[in-house]
Amino acid sequence: LAAGCASVAPLGPTTAAESLSGRLALHVDAIGTEPARAFSAAFDLRGDPRAGALGLSTPLGSMLAQARWTPGEVALMTPQGTRRFADLDALTREVLGESVPIEAWFDWLRGRPWPAAPSAPAASATGFEQLGWTVDLARFADGAVSATRMLPQPTVTVRIQLDRS
Repeated sequence: LAAGCASVAPLGPTTAAESLSGRLALHVDAIGTEPARAFSAAFDLRGDPRAGALGLSTPLGSMLAQARWTPGEVALMTPQGTRRFADLDALTREVLGESVPIEAWFDWLRGRPWPAAPSAPAASATGFEQLGWTVDLARFADGAVSATRMLPQPTVTVRIQLDRS
C-alpha cells in the first residue's frame, strides 16, 4: 500500500524560457486486435533536446513519472524505480508503445519546426509536417498544439494545451 502512494520528486526550479508546461493527451487508435489506448497528464518540459527533463503528474499534482536525459543517458524515474534507455525514442516506445519525438516538442510547442530534421508546410496551411507527424498550429494563439502521425499505423495523436502565464 505504501508503494502505491509513493511519488517521484518534482522537477527543480527553472526559468520560464527553458520550461513549458500544461496538459497533454495521447491517443493511439485501435488496430487489428489491439484496442485503442489513451493517456493524459499534466506535464512540465524543461531543458532542450540535448539535455532536459519531462515530468508527468496527475490532475491533483502527484508526480507519475519523470524522464531525464543528457547526451548518452536517458532515465525514467517512477514510484516503482528507475529504468534506463538508449535514447528518448526507446523510452517512448517502451513506455507509450509508440515512438513520440519528444526532442522536437521543444520547437513544436513554440510553433516552429525542429531545426534538426527536414519539414514542409502542412496541406492545411495551419502547421507543418515533420518526422512523419502533421503538427497543427490552428489554435496556437490559444496555447493549443496538436500532432498526428498516420504512418506507420496505428494513428497516434498528441494534443497539448500549454499553460499561459
